[in-house]
Amino acid sequence: MNQTSPESGLSISPSRRVMARLPRRVLGLPLAFLLFGCALQDGYASRDYDVERASRIFRTGYQDVVDVYIEDFRAPELALAGLDGLSNLDPAVSVFYGDHLVTLKIEGEATGRFDAPHPDDTDGWGRLTANVIEEFRHGSEPLGVAEPEAVYKAVFSGMITELDSFSRYAGRERARENRASRDGFGGIGVRIRVVDEGVKVLSVMEDTPAEAAGLEDQDLITEINGQSAVGLSQDQVVQRLRGPVRTTVLLTVARPSVPARLTFSLTRAHIVPQTVSYRAEGNIGYLRVSGFNQSTAQTLREKILEARRQQGKNLEGFILDLRGNPGGLLDQAVSVSDLFIAHGRIVSTHGRHPDSHQFFDARKDDLATGLPLAILVNGNSASASEIVAAALQDAGRGVLIGSNSFGKGTVQTVLRLPNEGELTLTWARFHAPSGYALQDRGVLPDICTSGESSDATGLLERVRRGDLRVDRAARSRSIAMDDQAGLSALRAQCPVSENNPEIDLQVALGLLGDVTLYAQALAPPA
Repeated sequence: MNQTSPESGLSISPSRRVMARLPRRVLGLPLAFLLFGCALQDGYASRDYDVERASRIFRTGYQDVVDVYIEDFRAPELALAGLDGLSNLDPAVSVFYGDHLVTLKIEGEATGRFDAPHPDDTDGWGRLTANVIEEFRHGSEPLGVAEPEAVYKAVFSGMITELDSFSRYAGRERARENRASRDGFGGIGVRIRVVDEGVKVLSVMEDTPAEAAGLEDQDLITEINGQSAVGLSQDQVVQRLRGPVRTTVLLTVARPSVPARLTFSLTRAHIVPQTVSYRAEGNIGYLRVSGFNQSTAQTLREKILEARRQQGKNLEGFILDLRGNPGGLLDQAVSVSDLFIAHGRIVSTHGRHPDSHQFFDARKDDLATGLPLAILVNGNSASASEIVAAALQDAGRGVLIGSNSFGKGTVQTVLRLPNEGELTLTWARFHAPSGYALQDRGVLPDICTSGESSDATGLLERVRRGDLRVDRAARSRSIAMDDQAGLSALRAQCPVSENNPEIDLQVALGLLGDVTLYAQALAPPA
């Protein structure tokens, strides 16, 4: 993950980035352009699209793929796929590559040619891409009026079709949102939904300006900085609520229990979306982790300590709910695992680039002090959540309950482009401590609830008898990634479930409440 995730996946966070940006060549070969004037339109002036800027953006993107992508690519493959993507803006344009020439066509008629750079000249292919677009903008009305960002998106979206499904391009605005989700933003700390009457506050986050000011769940925001909030889109509301840290936003609020309108002045603070929640389930601490951003491990640490303080010696164990967790940052997955594992391997990553071979080991004491642990997973538990599940299972630290996980076993790195967009590129696969690769395989639970017809009591009784649907030896079995039959057979032992059945939680509570049964479920394969 530079920053990893079914959007999501697994990303390398800035704090643990294992790869520095490599130097890029900046000298391109001169390009010969032969113009067949019949298809061109007179009077066109390229005011917004800048060839030099576009060249930098394209060559940066191509070089990133050449340097770090998990499979080997050369610039011509990337550039030609990118140029094919222009057809999404104008189906009439196309390019043909042959005899060391790139031929431009509009409506099937050749309009010009470029000498093709050497296959290893990434800079040259970036410049060629920019120049081809410039010439197409003269002869294609859709391209001529397209905003530069739309052109960049078309090219990189075309290029990405050559890569795996987890690699992607985000334009400037989407990338800004992605960074806010990973790293935080200046805001007030509320989750909202636009309604006809204004903006409904769905929840107020802990330790945020909204909580400090006294905003409450179900408050209705009617004005933002003196302007009506009625009729605004979700994005427009977010733009008005967010802003630089230490700036002020004024809200007018209608509260069902108060007849008069309320006014709140809030000073924006750095907000990182909350991914961890905690509640007591009797003598069990229930911890839900919905994603992995830069605050996840620290927040989980605080919640574990809170449970220990609240329940003291009565605390019998923890439930770690990873169901529906699509992933996030690699370093956070490692740190979360490290909260429960005192020593040993957590995960390793392996790809094409030498720096992709990384090994992550536990370095700290078990914050949960060895208390019994149940981990809930389902078919939407992916990437970083699968790292945690596999690490805890292989370490014998907890019992997995639920269904086979998603099987998203690749690591992405996020690389910023000169236009402030981002390329998210797959650069490694991750392996469980026992050695198997998680890609397309996922993590098998110890206790399978998928499609279970009996209630929790009946299922626990079967566990007591040793009547488990999942072959214990299969939990750590390595299967070649191209062995689709083997992977399907393994996953069929506990088919994917994408919901959060109550039986998962009831089985976990019953298991943690029975020391003997927990030890039996935790026992390693014979």
